[in-house]
Amino acid sequence: MTKDVIALTERMPDAWSVLAGLLSGGPDLRVQTTADGAVVQLCDEQGRPLVSIEAPMLLQVPGEAARLLGEAAPAGDGPLWWVEARASTAVPDAERLAGVFAARLAKLLGGRVWPPGAPGTDDPGTPVDVSGVTAVPAPAAAQPAVDVLTEQVAVVLQDRPVIATTSWLSEAWRAALASDRGLQIVTPGHSRLSLATRTLLTAQPSRWVVQDERDGYYDGLSGAVLRWQDGAFAPARDAAGDTPVAAAFGETAPTGERQLLITLRTRHQPDAHLVLGGAAEAVWQHLAGCLPAGWGTAEPANLPWSRRRLTDLAHERAPRPTWTVLVGGRAQGTLRVVRTADGIEEDLTVAVGFAAGEEPPLAALQELAQELTARHGLRTMLAQVRHGRADLTTPPRLERPPVPYAFVLGAQEVHGVGRAHAARTPLPAAAVRLGPAGRPGYYYVLGDGETAEGWEALETLMRHLRSSEPHS
Repeated sequence: MTKDVIALTERMPDAWSVLAGLLSGGPDLRVQTTADGAVVQLCDEQGRPLVSIEAPMLLQVPGEAARLLGEAAPAGDGPLWWVEARASTAVPDAERLAGVFAARLAKLLGGRVWPPGAPGTDDPGTPVDVSGVTAVPAPAAAQPAVDVLTEQVAVVLQDRPVIATTSWLSEAWRAALASDRGLQIVTPGHSRLSLATRTLLTAQPSRWVVQDERDGYYDGLSGAVLRWQDGAFAPARDAAGDTPVAAAFGETAPTGERQLLITLRTRHQPDAHLVLGGAAEAVWQHLAGCLPAGWGTAEPANLPWSRRRLTDLAHERAPRPTWTVLVGGRAQGTLRVVRTADGIEEDLTVAVGFAAGEEPPLAALQELAQELTARHGLRTMLAQVRHGRADLTTPPRLERPPVPYAFVLGAQEVHGVGRAHAARTPLPAAAVRLGPAGRPGYYYVLGDGETAEGWEALETLMRHLRSSEPHS
């Protein structure tokens, strides 16, 4: 499994404390930088990396370390410095080297190391003897987070409570896409995916590969038993040509927890006064009862929520898309900002978690749709309900698919299909007009959020809306 070690410190790592950590392998190891200086690597005599260390990150969002690392994270809401080291899986003493580095930082700056008891953390004063150790040459296209690289996929080994979209993992994902490869993340059965990571693993041959004592490997989202074939994990076939489902995947028990899922798209005309993130704030306020607490370009989300800073980042990156993670209260989400020929579009996905006995605020959806239509350039929105963990992570177990509850068509989309056609649908419930009569949007109730009639109603609605020729 992955040999990741994280130092969570109370004070900022300065040059001297980092140097003390870098001497964890003695004075003979070489040091080099990569990723434009953002990653420092301890290397063998040939310059091949043993441990890669990411630049310290100030974590300013309360609860983010605990969300991703569980009880091993420091208590309290004070800011933390997050320093992540990744050891080469090809070198036996590399994990101990990373552990000594992290433990030295924690001792000098106050804090703790994750995972507790990692090799090397019990005796940070003694350098690791790596004399004569030689690392395996890294493939030319490899990233620090990639453990195996083939012509088909980049494979990443991870062993954490929550597999988050860290900056390392997001870089591996981008590099895989740029080289026409899939990303395959291999984890033990106790790991879960964060909402952001789950969104990355939607395109084949990208997969979540779960190690299992009985079946070897299986897909954590579908349950299909997997085998390493032709340079990638792919579905196994039995004698009849069918793919078996891992027994562990079906070992579930109802918890009563639920999630409310919102997927929406907005469009804005480019303007010097445009400030993005308004739709995200509306979703959080209506459904979670608060504003987003933090955001970032990876997990953990390290920055306090700021629409202005989000807008500035998107402007700096344009015309390239900007992808960010949003967190706060009981909600998490991802936001993608992209410049198109028609304007500035925001693609927002938000999940809100509810414990057993709590009811998702379905009655608030119509008011949310009204605000999004009137103030934030809503194009479309889909609201769904699913039975799933209130912490919004995904376990490698069978989960019921979400059930559509409501769909919203914004004013511009209504204009495209025609107001009369959009208002009169085959659905049992009448469409609810949003906004002024001259330029309305429409809110459609699809069912109760529990039964399959929601899917049938959504299919009926989509077929109806697409049957109209665009007109004014």
